[in-house]
Amino acid sequence: MVTWPVDETSQDTGLPLQGVKVLDLSRVLAGPFATQVLGDLGADVIKVEQREVGDPVRHLGPPFIAGTATYYLTTNRNRRSVVADFDHEADRAFIAQLASCADIVVENFLPHQREDFGLNALKAEHPELIWVSITPAATGGPLAALPAFDLLAQARSGIMDVTGELGGQPLRVGTPISDLVTGLYAAIGALAALHRRTASSEGAVIEAPLLESMITGLVNQAQAYLVTGEPPMRMGNDHPSIAPYGPVPCADGPLMLAVGTERQYQSLVAILGDDVLANDPRFATFADRAEHREELAARLKACFTKRTRAEWIDLLGEISVPAAPINTVAEALTQPQVEASGLLLHGHYNGEAVSLVGSPLRIDGKPLPLRRNPPTLGQEDGEIRQAMGQMP
Repeated sequence: MVTWPVDETSQDTGLPLQGVKVLDLSRVLAGPFATQVLGDLGADVIKVEQREVGDPVRHLGPPFIAGTATYYLTTNRNRRSVVADFDHEADRAFIAQLASCADIVVENFLPHQREDFGLNALKAEHPELIWVSITPAATGGPLAALPAFDLLAQARSGIMDVTGELGGQPLRVGTPISDLVTGLYAAIGALAALHRRTASSEGAVIEAPLLESMITGLVNQAQAYLVTGEPPMRMGNDHPSIAPYGPVPCADGPLMLAVGTERQYQSLVAILGDDVLANDPRFATFADRAEHREELAARLKACFTKRTRAEWIDLLGEISVPAAPINTVAEALTQPQVEASGLLLHGHYNGEAVSLVGSPLRIDGKPLPLRRNPPTLGQEDGEIRQAMGQMP
């Protein structure tokens, strides 16, 4: 009987998913991100990559580290790597062996690829598996079989319609947000099915579609349209329903102000000492302030430009009015909170030291550890095949 090859780094961790075996047949971002979430939580993940080429994300550079795109490092820690080609009979048998002793399989192939590669047959042969498919769009719709990428999902979902400056062009979000949202849904679906299986031993087929996942990311914008029929408009850094809720200019640059409750607004007015803000009926309620946001912004500018950002952050902190600097990426990654939280993991890739952005989750008060560095292509292929009775 074939058994899953043991990984010592997944033993005795005390993590919630210790003992859960995940076969990752996915590539690029959404799928590997989902399996990384599971791996961070303690699952033992084996990633299958194409021989010689590997996961396409290995080549999405610059920048590179040790010949591999840094993009790859973002979603491939806490796993082992084997190499196999779906058009090679022996490799397909090897993948089938791994699947037969896994708990969860994650893949993001197109429908015709799943059929051509024998994945549909493999899924049918193992109904006890939790099978997670990340798809371009939900099965049964006209877009389900078309290739898709994060950028296309952002475009089709409407998220670009609400991203950008007032009167400006639609903009994509500066990170692959569609892939990340979809990956989280895929991980959530897998965990829900895993919970059900503990009681019933029943497998599940989970689908996480890229387009529909991103549409859920519209949240308040979609709901407002569904209720009113009025299309939202791009508002830059402003909020459609809340003001002040965006940047305000200070003596040395902009500060992000987030006044989300009436109490916070009254506390802000008190510290600013501006009679107009306190008494003008245009600023009396959330709805009034949103309607007269330009006049409100002018009054706030007159007040805030009298002090620096640091001074305002201190003053606003004393009265519990939320505010934050608009950090660069460098400033965000080096701020004291990030260091204190242990979010950055320090490891290596192919012999070179590297830092990684870890999971934000904490279990029993502790950050999730880096058990395995992102593997080089096929790094554990030989030992895994040998453990399963195959020649490398």
